[in-house]
Amino acid sequence: MSEMSEENLNDPFEDAIRKLVAEMKEGRNVSPADVAKLVDPDNHTKRFGHVRQAAVRLHKAGEIAILRKGKPVPDADAFKGVYRLGRV
Repeated sequence: MSEMSEENLNDPFEDAIRKLVAEMKEGRNVSPADVAKLVDPDNHTKRFGHVRQAAVRLHKAGEIAILRKGKPVPDADAFKGVYRLGRV
């Protein structure tokens, strides 16, 4: 990954993911829709790409896990389909 840009230091999507993952109960996971609704309740459906980009960055940094069918994805850059966010 390239150098961390100043734009990513206070990314609202990353902050929302961290908040929701930290607050979730053991054995549960977070929906990308919940993250989008937290950041932009009125236009959350237009924010799923932002959520995915933030999730990939946090996954690569080792802060969260991106889950497909309950298991961590092997490659954060290449996964497809429905996903959830969880603790590492």
